[in-house]
Amino acid sequence: MTTGPVASFDFTRAGLGTEGRLRWPRALSGWRTAPPEGAQPLFRVTRAMRRPLARRLPTSKVRASALGALARMGALEANDVVLALADPAVEVRRRACDLAGRLHMVTLAVKLCEALADGSPPVVEAACYALGELAELSGQPGTQTAVVARLIVVAGSHQEPLCREAAVAALGGLGSSGGLGAVLAALADKPAIRRRAVVALAAFDGEEVEAALARAALDSDWQVRQTAEDLLGRRPGP
Repeated sequence: MTTGPVASFDFTRAGLGTEGRLRWPRALSGWRTAPPEGAQPLFRVTRAMRRPLARRLPTSKVRASALGALARMGALEANDVVLALADPAVEVRRRACDLAGRLHMVTLAVKLCEALADGSPPVVEAACYALGELAELSGQPGTQTAVVARLIVVAGSHQEPLCREAAVAALGGLGSSGGLGAVLAALADKPAIRRRAVVALAAFDGEEVEAALARAALDSDWQVRQTAEDLLGRRPGP
């Protein structure tokens, strides 16, 4: 029978389910050191959740769930994400990218850039979207320039269309002038990527952008045309 802090913790709500409930008490029972004096009982639970991340046990599903649970508890740390980005399971690495973006973990921008070279397209896609969430990079010109450069490579040359689309979206999210060329180039890609590129152009200004939107308004894809027309209609006239 489970007692103590684990008994009062809602594993289902945290996303750990029955498997987590069965495994975490065993982790708790193996502790040999006490939490810091005055720490909340939940300290024990968060510490137990980190054990499978560090030891890559017991299953990838539990490790990915542990990341999400830590995030919902406000206890996810940068080191947890770094460990997860090096996990052998795609679902764990992808979850790590997703949470890094949602939680605006700007300090992990370089690590997310490394994830752009991941051999799994879902991880690359998640890393792109995560980087696009880091608007705070505008205050770190050097880092932002490096991030934009890596995204440009993905947007222009990745074999998986979803990755190119995600990279274009990220460039639009960051709104750095250095990424404009790649966004304009994406207007010659597949329809889904062209749609994303038109949306991304909303973050940029200038005659080149206006001309690109005018051309997109004549695109063969009706969604590209509609988006371009909407954007042109919202922009102030000369």
